[in-house]
Amino acid sequence: MANPQFRPSFGNASLPDKLTPELLDQLPGDSEIWHNLKQAIAASSGFERWQLERNTDGRLSGLNLDHLVRYYLRETLETLAY
Repeated sequence: MANPQFRPSFGNASLPDKLTPELLDQLPGDSEIWHNLKQAIAASSGFERWQLERNTDGRLSGLNLDHLVRYYLRETLETLAY
């Protein structure tokens, strides 16, 4: 059972669908952490395999790395939730 006292600080955060470079420059230092984490995830074999499996239908074409990593993390977490 989940701990009702645990409330992640990002739970009520609202981010725009498209983060522009200008907006990223305005974010706190966490954006550098996200950038490094995103690069590490993108270089992982799991992410590369996920991309190959998903890109057969072309629905990932045209997405930037930020969106790709977010989709990958969302699908991975949904799978782990089962």
